[in-house]
Amino acid sequence: MWKQVEGSSTAQRWSTRAPWVCGLTVVLATVGVRPVSAAQESRGLYQIRAVRVDEGPVLDGVLDEAVWQTAAVIDEFIQQEPAEGAPATERTEVWVLHDERNLYVAMRAFDSLPDGVIATEMRRDSDRLLEEDNFQIILDTFNDSRSAYMFVTSPLGAKLDQQVFEEGEGGRRGISSNINRDWDGVWHVSARRTPNGWTAEIAIPMVTLRFPDAETQDWGINFMRNIRRKNEQVFWAPIPKAYSLTRVSLAGSLIGLRSLSRGRDLRIKPFLVGGGRRVLSSGDADNSVQRDMGLDVKYGVSAGLNLDVTVNTDFAQAEVDDERAKLTRFALFFPEKREFFLENAVQFNVGTTASFDRLADLFFSRRIGLSETGAHVPILGGARLSGKVGRHNLAVMDIQTDEAFGRPGENFLVARYSRDVFARSKVGGIFINKEATGGGHFNRTSAADMTLALHPSLTVNGFVAKTSTPGVSDGQFGGHLRAGWLNRAWNIYGEYTDLQDNFNAEVGFVPRRGIRTSKFHIERNPRPGRFGIRVLEPMVNITYTTDQDNRLLTRRIHQMLGTRLENGAYINIWYNDYFEQLDEPFAVQGDVVIAPGAYRFGEWRFSFSSDPSRRLYHSVSYSPQTFFDGTRTDIDLRLGVRATSQLATEVGYSRNAVDLPAGAFTVDIGSIRLDYAVSPNMTLRALTQYNSSSHQWSTSARFNFIYRPGSDLYIVYDEVRRDVPGLAGFRDRQLILKFTYLLSR
Repeated sequence: MWKQVEGSSTAQRWSTRAPWVCGLTVVLATVGVRPVSAAQESRGLYQIRAVRVDEGPVLDGVLDEAVWQTAAVIDEFIQQEPAEGAPATERTEVWVLHDERNLYVAMRAFDSLPDGVIATEMRRDSDRLLEEDNFQIILDTFNDSRSAYMFVTSPLGAKLDQQVFEEGEGGRRGISSNINRDWDGVWHVSARRTPNGWTAEIAIPMVTLRFPDAETQDWGINFMRNIRRKNEQVFWAPIPKAYSLTRVSLAGSLIGLRSLSRGRDLRIKPFLVGGGRRVLSSGDADNSVQRDMGLDVKYGVSAGLNLDVTVNTDFAQAEVDDERAKLTRFALFFPEKREFFLENAVQFNVGTTASFDRLADLFFSRRIGLSETGAHVPILGGARLSGKVGRHNLAVMDIQTDEAFGRPGENFLVARYSRDVFARSKVGGIFINKEATGGGHFNRTSAADMTLALHPSLTVNGFVAKTSTPGVSDGQFGGHLRAGWLNRAWNIYGEYTDLQDNFNAEVGFVPRRGIRTSKFHIERNPRPGRFGIRVLEPMVNITYTTDQDNRLLTRRIHQMLGTRLENGAYINIWYNDYFEQLDEPFAVQGDVVIAPGAYRFGEWRFSFSSDPSRRLYHSVSYSPQTFFDGTRTDIDLRLGVRATSQLATEVGYSRNAVDLPAGAFTVDIGSIRLDYAVSPNMTLRALTQYNSSSHQWSTSARFNFIYRPGSDLYIVYDEVRRDVPGLAGFRDRQLILKFTYLLSR
C-alpha cells in the first residue's frame, strides 16, 4: 500500500455575561502538548525526488520527449471512493521535473474503456470540470501542512486553479471554507485523448507561486484522479473519505528542489476600458461614453510576500449577481466577484463558520466600492501586501474610494496577522478601519482569533471582537467559539456566538445584532453498500437564538436525511421546526405585513439532483410549509444540457407562493444561462434573468479571450429593464470593451 519513489471595563462586564470567553482562554492556556503530526508520517512514506533539467519538455500532450525518462514514474494510486484503501482500478502514471523557472508534471491516465472517458467542459474554473474525468495536483510550497496551490485539468485541457488555506477546513458542509476558487494563476497545460485513455503535460511557472528563499527545499505534493464513469477517486498519498485533496497535511513530499528563480518577480498589467451607455426613463434618453485606463502591479517583495497595487480600479468584467427572493427580515449575502478582492481573499477571513447560517464576517469586501443598492462607487486606487514569512502570515490592504451619491470618499484599511503554532494551528488578529475622507465618520473593528487543530479530527476556533463608532460607548463587543469533530463516520460540532446590541462592523457582514446564538450539529455517515447507495447523511442541527437578556427570539430544529447514490445523484429530505418572536412588524413583501407576536411553523423540503456528469442533468425541489400565520410553497427547477464540449446551457425557475392573513403574493424568478467555449482560452457566457417582485429583466453577456497567459480581452454587454404597472418603463444598456496586457519580468 505504501510507496516511496526515489527521485477593556466594558469588556469586564461583557466577559461576565459571556462566560465562554473564559473557556476560550482555558483552551489556549492548557494546550501545551504538540499532537502527533500525520503530515510527518505521510511526508516520509510518500516521496518524489525532484529531478532538475536544463531544458523542459515541449507541451503537446504526447509525452514522447526523452527528458521525461530522467524522472521516476509514480504509478500506484489508492482509492478513496468507492473502496477506501483498495488499489485504483485503472492505471495512472505521473512524472515530475523542474528547471530554474518552471515545475513540469506529466500524466498518463489509462482507461480500459477509452470511449467512456467523460469530458465535455472547456471553460476555465467551471464547477462542472470537477464532475468529469480530471487530474488534480496540490503543492504545499511552504511545507507548512496548511496552505497550498491546487491545479486541475481534464482530457480537453480545461483549467481550474485555487489557493487553499488552513487545509480548506476539511472541505465538508458545516465547516467554513478556506478555499479561494477565484484565484487565477498563470500556468500551461496541453492534454489529449488517446486510444488508451488520455494524457496531459503541465508547466507551472515559479513566478506563479510563493515559496521560501532557499537554495534547496522540499514541498508537500499530492495527486488525485477522478475516473468519472465509475465515480472513483484515487490518490497517490491516500486521503480518508472525510476529506479532499485539500487535506494537505496528508500529502507526500517533493524533495530536493534546487536553484529556483522567479526572475525579477514583477508583473505590470495596464488596462484600457471604452464603451457607451444609454439610459431610457420616462421617455427621456441619457447617452454617455465611457473611456478610462488604469494599472495593476504585482511585485514580489520577498520570497514569501507579494505586493499588489491598483490604480483607477475597474471591474467591468465582473459577473452580475444571481437574482434571489428576499423573504426574511435579514440581509441576503451575495459573494464577491471582483478580481482585485478575490485574490488572497481568504487571508482576510475572520468570522463565524458558514454552517447553515452566516452570523458574522468581520470583513466583507463588498462594503468597498459598492453602495447599499449595489451601484458602483469609484475606487481611486489601493495596495495589498500579503504572504508568509516563516511561521508568520501577513495580509494588509488599503483602498481609497471617490465621492459618489452625495457621500464623501472613504478610506478602508484592513490589517490581518496570524502565526502558525503547533502542527496545524494558528493564532492571530485583525484590525479594520473605515474613515470618511477629510475626517468625520469612522468605524473600526479589532479582533483576536485562533484555530486550534488539537487532533486530526478535532478543531476548535473562535474570535473575540470589538467595534468603535462615534457616539457609541458600550455594547460593542462580539465573540464566537466553535468546536468540531470530523472523520469518515461523524461530523459533530457545537457553536456559541454573542453579538452585543451595538456591535457595528460596517465593513463586515453582520445581518443580526443584539443576539446570543447556540448551535449543535450531529451527523452520521453510514455506507450501506446496497441499493445503489454510496453514503447516507442523516443529521440533526439545532439553532437557539436569544436577545442579550436571554429571551428566546428564534429556534430552529433541522432534521435531514441526505442520500448520495453511487452515480453521484443526490436525494434529500428535511424538516425544519421554527419558532420566531417578532417584536416589530415585518413587511415580507410590499404591503404584506406580519404583526408582532410569537410564531411557530414548519418547513418540509424534498429534492433530487441527477448525476451531474451527464450531458443532460437536472434538479428539482418541492417545499410545502407553514409560514408565520399562513402558508408558503417553494418550487425550484433546474435543467442543464452540455450539448457539446463547447456549448452548454442551463434553465432555472423558482416560485415562492405565500398566503398570509395580511395578503397573498407570488415571487417568480427565471433564468437562462448560455456558455460557449471556442477553446479553453476563448469563452462566452450569457445570463438572462427575470424577477417578478421587482418586475425586472436583466441580461448580461461576457466574452473573454485570453490571447496570451495573463492578458485578456473582454467584451461586456449589460441590460436592465423594469416594466412596473402604472409607472413608466426603465431601460439601462451598456457595452464595454476592456483590454489588459501582462508585462512580466
